Amino acid sequence: MFNQNRIWGSLAGIGFLLSLVSGVNAAEIHPKQTAQFQRIEQPLAAKAGVTLGGLGLIGLELWWFVFSKTKSREADSNQGVQEVTITVDGGYEPARVIVSAGKLVRLNFMRRDRSSCLEKIVLPDFQIAQNLVLDRITSVEFTPQQPGNYTFTCGMNMFRGVIEVQNEGV
Repeated sequence: MFNQNRIWGSLAGIGFLLSLVSGVNAAEIHPKQTAQFQRIEQPLAAKAGVTLGGLGLIGLELWWFVFSKTKSREADSNQGVQEVTITVDGGYEPARVIVSAGKLVRLNFMRRDRSSCLEKIVLPDFQIAQNLVLDRITSVEFTPQQPGNYTFTCGMNMFRGVIEVQNEGV
């Protein structure tokens, strides 16, 4: 019924014709090839816009990494308990808490953010993991013994804060 020689011959012929046709089209698309660059003029407004945008981004990076410092707050001392309220809303405010070593610390977390990431607070150095109730204050208590910086994070370790423990009188 089908002759194998005819099929192979037809396929070879179609391939040959396609190679001839594609070679001619390629030559028509690129009639002149040079190794030199061609200058493309841009309007002055486009050049100025790109330059100002780049300078703006550089300024934003400098502000973000150098000039934006996290706000810190020293804990209030009341009847031997160092207490501070931290608002949980897209992060921690304040993100840095200053306390004294050897005294009980009570961190009151007021969670306003509904995201699941911020529904838990973890203080790994004090072996504390506590769920935070939405729109309510959740208290976490511990007594730091040694001066230093101790981090607290959300349950997914995406948002962070620092507890700076200082010697008394510093």
